[in-house]
Amino acid sequence: MGFIQAFKGAVGGMLADQWKDFLTVPSGLPQTAALFPAVPQGTNSGRGSNTRGSENVITNGSKIIVPQGYGLITVVDGRATGLVTEAGGYEFTDSSPDSRSVFAGDGMLASTVQTSWERFKFGGRPSSQQLAFFVNLKEIPDNRFGTQSEIYWDDAYLNSQVGAVTRGSYTLRIVDPLLFVHNFVPATFISANAGVFDFSDPDNAAGNQLFREVVGSLAAAFSRYTNDPDKGNRITKIQGDSVGFAQSLSAAVEEGYRWSTDRGLAIVKTAIVSIEYDANTRALLTEVQKADALSGARSQSYLNQSVARGVQAAGENGGGTGLAMFGAGAGAVGGLVNPVQQTGAPQQQAAPAAPAAPAAEDPVAKLAQYKQMLDQGLISEADYEAAKKAALGL
Repeated sequence: MGFIQAFKGAVGGMLADQWKDFLTVPSGLPQTAALFPAVPQGTNSGRGSNTRGSENVITNGSKIIVPQGYGLITVVDGRATGLVTEAGGYEFTDSSPDSRSVFAGDGMLASTVQTSWERFKFGGRPSSQQLAFFVNLKEIPDNRFGTQSEIYWDDAYLNSQVGAVTRGSYTLRIVDPLLFVHNFVPATFISANAGVFDFSDPDNAAGNQLFREVVGSLAAAFSRYTNDPDKGNRITKIQGDSVGFAQSLSAAVEEGYRWSTDRGLAIVKTAIVSIEYDANTRALLTEVQKADALSGARSQSYLNQSVARGVQAAGENGGGTGLAMFGAGAGAVGGLVNPVQQTGAPQQQAAPAAPAAPAAEDPVAKLAQYKQMLDQGLISEADYEAAKKAALGL
């Protein structure tokens, strides 16, 4: 009992053109359709044995075409009797001793397909009539997700809990058709006169369940991504890394709901439309951007600019006295003010001025000084991190 392969590859071959009546994929399907009945095509002029014309019923001698990107499953009493995922033309028979029930050589399928077949195949000789269904093996697009309120996770780089509202979409693929049909698809979709199992159908309770499970896994997925050193530990990279975030989201739904292990489903890619961070997270990101801007050679550049601004302010606010006082301190960072004129004559000393009130420290300038000390090896990395948190008020 099973399928005899008539030809492989493109469905427009010579043998396919000779088949005036056969079963194949229905037309007009939405892109999010996952499972649907096989339908008869052609004139049914007597060349085939399936003369009853009933949808998704396959009988002995029926000819069937499996297009590229689809799989065929035959079912009796809820049990699989045949699986075909190789594109081509087939003839069904329940009498040929050398006929095969499994044509599953497509590399896109999971390694569990053969194991699933042994688990779910019909235990005994089926009846002469069987139900035939096609399963979509392509990437199924436009599966949307979104949160109505903030989700929160611990972020290693920011060293704090962060929160955001996000929305987007993902593509998924059915990697084990047998697991998908037996463990997830409701019985109404694998019975006679069944409708189309469409992930985007708002009345499809199974599809809605997947939406809720993805939303419930988003916080874990964000945490996986931002705390993975291989991803760079930056939440700002997520929107530009559809494959990397898809891997984190797929791992999160697998851990929480066993999509691949129990249902034969896998998330392939994601597209995040928007991420709106809460007020605390936005403030943290602003401070981190300032710290990043002062890293490396930029730290010394900013320090030199701060000294120059200080010289200008001293000249404007305190006259020659203020400038001379600033010069005494500037000598420690490179001697910007020379107390002796080029002619060699000493400058006239100004009368001592009353000490000015200490100005409030600029946290950014202070952080730049700490970074310079770190680069010169005067303090350790741990000392710098502690100083950075103190300067930023974290």
